[in-house]
This record gives sequence, C-alpha cells and structure tokens, in this order.
Amino acid sequence: MKNMKKNIIQGIKRILNAFIFSKDGFCAMFQSEPAFRQDLAVFVVFAILAFLCPVSSVERALMLFSLFLILFAESVNTAIEVCIDRISEDIHPLSKKAKDIGSFVVLLSFINAIVVWAVILL
Repeated sequence: MKNMKKNIIQGIKRILNAFIFSKDGFCAMFQSEPAFRQDLAVFVVFAILAFLCPVSSVERALMLFSLFLILFAESVNTAIEVCIDRISEDIHPLSKKAKDIGSFVVLLSFINAIVVWAVILL
C-alpha cells in the first residue's frame, strides 16, 4: 500500500513538473520568437471569430484545431532551429535542410487552416 502511495505521489510530481516545463517553453517562445507572437495573435483573433460564426460545434472545433496546429508547427520549427543552432551556427547543407523543412511544416499548417476555414465558411 505504501509503495502505491509513493508511486501516485511521484506520478503527480512528474505531471506537475511537466506543466512547469511546458509553461517555461511557452514563456521562452513568447519572449524570443516574434513569429510565435504573431501566430498567437492570429490564433486569438480567429478563435474569437470562430465563436462568432454560425457553425456547428464540430466545425468550430475543426476551425480552432487548425489554428492550434499553426502554434504547434511554429513550436516544432523553433525547437528544430534551436537544436541546429546549439550544434553550430555555421552554415551547413543539412542544417539548412532541417530548418527549411521546419519552415515548410509551418507553411503547411497555415495552408491547412485556410482550407479548413474556406471549406466550412464558403
């Protein structure tokens, strides 16, 4: 029984730490990445619009998820860039390729959002 309580407490600590690390990641993104702040502004504006649109709950969820995907892609792109820059800031073909692919993921997320919103609203 004591072992079970210990495992539960450790599990709760792990979850709380994960939230703290996530908050730290959000703060780092917000403070250091202008593109993330711009994407977040787009998210807020369009999320408000999504709630004002006369659409079903499922359609609204799809609209919001497409916006969330942009923030997700921007975060992954930044993580890739930070890892590459940590290794070396020298220009290398593989570093460029990794960064370009990360940028392409962000572009795809924007295209996805545009298509989702267009299909639902038009």
